[in-house]
Amino acid sequence: MGNNSHITLDVEFDDNRLLPLLFGERDQYLLKIENNLGVLIKARGNQLIITGESGGVVAAQNVLNRLYERLKKGFVVSTAEVDTALRMSVASGVNLESQVQESFEVIIPTRRRVISPRTPGQTNYIHALQRNDLVFAIGPAGTGKTYLAVATAVSALLAGQIQRIILSRPAVEAGERLGFLPGDLKEKVDPYLRPLYDALYDMLPSEQVNKRLTSGEIEIAPLAFMRGRTLSKAYIILDEAQNTTISQMKMFLTRMGEDSRMVITGDLSQIDLPPGNISGLKDSIEKLNNINGIAINYFNENDVVRHPLVSKIVRAYDK
Repeated sequence: MGNNSHITLDVEFDDNRLLPLLFGERDQYLLKIENNLGVLIKARGNQLIITGESGGVVAAQNVLNRLYERLKKGFVVSTAEVDTALRMSVASGVNLESQVQESFEVIIPTRRRVISPRTPGQTNYIHALQRNDLVFAIGPAGTGKTYLAVATAVSALLAGQIQRIILSRPAVEAGERLGFLPGDLKEKVDPYLRPLYDALYDMLPSEQVNKRLTSGEIEIAPLAFMRGRTLSKAYIILDEAQNTTISQMKMFLTRMGEDSRMVITGDLSQIDLPPGNISGLKDSIEKLNNINGIAINYFNENDVVRHPLVSKIVRAYDK
């Protein structure tokens, strides 16, 4: 982080009422910043004294200022927001302030929460979702590929920009085929589609999700159900797309109708197709990577926003 001389910096905040929210319960956010950036932070009234190597001290000041600005705007600060600011301090160095500021200003409003990106990669992804009718999101588990797409779809539905949301997944994963599973069709496919339900319930009150599912305003269906349809004025998301065949992917892409937007997410390191089958996701990004209006967004382990161990696990498997 540039010059590594030892310095002390005073940071002052004008609203004492916000400081307990900034510091966290039992000062847990300050401790997290100290441990991550190798600095010492002491509180005196409405003032914080930060001591350490200059790069860490400046990064800590930027992190604290951005979190404080967020509180002043009425947004919450939780462990996730602190992790966001710290992650960006590692990723972007001197550009931390502008990048964290941008991530907190890029927001997706839903009924249950306001969602904002937690990494520079997620910020770029949300911009791509807002600017393109067809977006591919490729990367490891835990990077928010599907969650942010569902959030953007819900926000567009609430704003009246689209009339319905269609969420889909291929239903052949981990060597299981639907015919061999017990129960009726809904019972067979629901376990595959559960992550999509979970995302919806995180963004809308449960009674609204159920009402919209019943009315068809939100539809969650296996990929096989998409054949022969034209999907207009819809936000269409295909999850786990690495498990499509080439013909399935072509079929899905050509469902896109007037005033529709489409997002295709997948992890090319988790292909569960039978041996000898080429992933439709891999094939499509090779064919479509130079078409105007199509964005291809790649995530890596630095974008993993689950438990800190998840990014280390992803990195170990990549090696």
